[in-house]
Amino acid sequence: MKSIAALQAVVTATPFDGEPSNAELDAIETEMPAILADVVLLDAQIMTIDRMRTELDERRIRRARRRVLAARRELANRSALVSLSGGAA
Repeated sequence: MKSIAALQAVVTATPFDGEPSNAELDAIETEMPAILADVVLLDAQIMTIDRMRTELDERRIRRARRRVLAARRELANRSALVSLSGGAA
């Protein structure tokens, strides 16, 4: 029978502290408008799951979808600008 004790050091050589890195936090901060827009859209859709949608509900969902698209467009444009300028934007 083989012992795994010798392999354990390789597996746990870099301890994980469970916290996101600064780069990950920056990425989350950059994507936050898109994340919040998605949350607003989900809230609008969840409100109408168990009932008929009214005209007001339809407008709320349409507005939330436009907000999601605008946030994603802004994020894509920002990413394209950063990649074109070599990350100096």
